Amino acid sequence: MITVAPIVSLTDRIRSDYTTGMIIRNISDAKAELSHLVEQVLQGESVIINRAGKPVVRLIPYIGKTQKRKLGVLAGKIKMLAGFDDLPDDIAESFGIK
Repeated sequence: MITVAPIVSLTDRIRSDYTTGMIIRNISDAKAELSHLVEQVLQGESVIINRAGKPVVRLIPYIGKTQKRKLGVLAGKIKMLAGFDDLPDDIAESFGIK
């Protein structure tokens, strides 16, 4: 009796190496559908980008500061020395100021 194994593409083999539910793309495909992949990441999906069949990048959402900056926090704490804004003559000439 001869058993024939099903033909499995390289992409399917790569996908089977990772946890199910991850989106896996090679670099060329990822470039072509980057906007879509970003949307998937923002919706909670995991995205892995491969090069030559090996994972090299994982896309994750950016989680930055959620607080707004407070203006004037350093007011009165920074002092500029007299002449801070004065340029030396040779530099001022190179900018066409003098």
